[in-house]
Amino acid sequence: MYQLLLTALLVLSVIIVIAIFMQPQKNPSSNVFDSSGSEALFERTKARGFEAFMQRFTAVLVFFWLLIALLLAILSSR
Repeated sequence: MYQLLLTALLVLSVIIVIAIFMQPQKNPSSNVFDSSGSEALFERTKARGFEAFMQRFTAVLVFFWLLIALLLAILSSR
């Protein structure tokens, strides 16, 4: 059981990294040190389409990753 969960955690970790890299950029010209104005830095827009799907997909993957990591911690303490 422990080895199966450990393997699932490793595979899920790789999938999460791939999912994070697949997410589109919010604003390709955004630069923290840009002096064009700070209102664009704190502006939030609602994600739509592929971006919204990737955000939800990544959140679900991270939830399962944390759940498996918690189960592994519980199993290893016994």
